[in-house]
Amino acid sequence: MENREALNTTQLNRMQTGKGFIAALDQSGGSTPKALAQYGVEENSYSTEEEMYTLVHEMRTRIIKSPAFNSEYILGAILFENTMDRKIDELYTSDYLWEKKNIVPFLKVDKGLADLANGVQLMKPISNLDELLTRAVERNVFGTKMRSVIKEANASGIREVVEQQFAVGLQIFKKGLVPIIEPEVDIYSPDKEKSEQILKAEIIRQLNALDKEVKVMLKLSIPTVNDFYKELMSDPHVVRVVALSGGYAQEEANQKLAQNHGLIASFSRALSEGLTFGQSDEDFNSKLEKSIQGIYAASI
Repeated sequence: MENREALNTTQLNRMQTGKGFIAALDQSGGSTPKALAQYGVEENSYSTEEEMYTLVHEMRTRIIKSPAFNSEYILGAILFENTMDRKIDELYTSDYLWEKKNIVPFLKVDKGLADLANGVQLMKPISNLDELLTRAVERNVFGTKMRSVIKEANASGIREVVEQQFAVGLQIFKKGLVPIIEPEVDIYSPDKEKSEQILKAEIIRQLNALDKEVKVMLKLSIPTVNDFYKELMSDPHVVRVVALSGGYAQEEANQKLAQNHGLIASFSRALSEGLTFGQSDEDFNSKLEKSIQGIYAASI
């Protein structure tokens, strides 16, 4: 356990003070076919769920093992449960990330979104959360990620989202992991700015109620008003505030992110944009390097 605690301190310092961004490699069951299609692997290329997950693990392994995917630019990587339980070169993925790449591993823990109600989509219940967190600790994972979505500036809905996120986040922290709290505001929402105002007030309310030792991270949509989340970054409970690409293409996401000082990327689709199964390793690594350096430049 001493080892584990020492490792956590090292990783915590890296996440708090390091330069770079978080790579989101956590597409799960529902979004995996879309991620594979973007990579050039159509649904008729596999017939079972196991074949699908093997293919997506091969894609993620190719990204992670690329020379371009390194700790000079990347602080952390978010994994899906299935990826955490698989190996790269005889090491569990989270161990490979940290031991071979010096990149901090995170785990997506949510089970998807509930139906739209009060202008928001809460997280579905996470029935096996305690068991999953125990396994994450065994796999030397540092933190977790969980996503809700805000579609409308509905004050009671947004409060419900933030309360759910922090309640589950506290359970995660008590297991020795740092939760990434992700209440995404839909970038296509007509009242996005108003939603962000309500959201920030609710996050501050929850942060103020936390015990002194509790640490969280926040993953938020790039705000309509530049530097809108600046005050959240200085809260002693907050390890880091990161941004999702939210459906923006890579170039637009980078441009918007660069206008927000202190906000770093946690991109998924924008990171893997342009990577395909049929590319030679040289082309694949070159394209990934260009993406990583562009996202990194927007994050510092």
